[in-house]
Amino acid sequence: MTEPLIIPPISAAAPGALYEQIVEGFKREISEGRLLPGTVLPSFRLLAEQLLVSVITVKRAYEELERDGIVCRKQGLGTFVAEQGSDRSRSVKIARARDLLAEARKQGLEAGLSDPEILSLLKTIIADPPAPPKTIPHPRP
Repeated sequence: MTEPLIIPPISAAAPGALYEQIVEGFKREISEGRLLPGTVLPSFRLLAEQLLVSVITVKRAYEELERDGIVCRKQGLGTFVAEQGSDRSRSVKIARARDLLAEARKQGLEAGLSDPEILSLLKTIIADPPAPPKTIPHPRP
């Protein structure tokens, strides 16, 4: 019996490179408290097998997570969620949300909307509950 996936399945049909989907999956799981500090992550090879991607794709994702301070690698022991991984993941996500909102404001202004109209549009979006994320069935080995 194989270990369960610790991030949602990824897909070449989904937006973003495969390694970016892996990074976002880990960030989401960590920031939402499903992967706690000190949690050991699967080896490159095991996660690659589970997600049906190359080891290099997983390695690149882990390197980005390590660069962001979300995970840490310990020689001979593996890769772990960093002690500050949750805080770091959250701050990265907040920075990204801020950038996206700034871009949305820019686009709104270019479309002729005023700041109050943009704010009203954002409030409408917030009031409309998001659709649950689509999950892609993962083939069983």
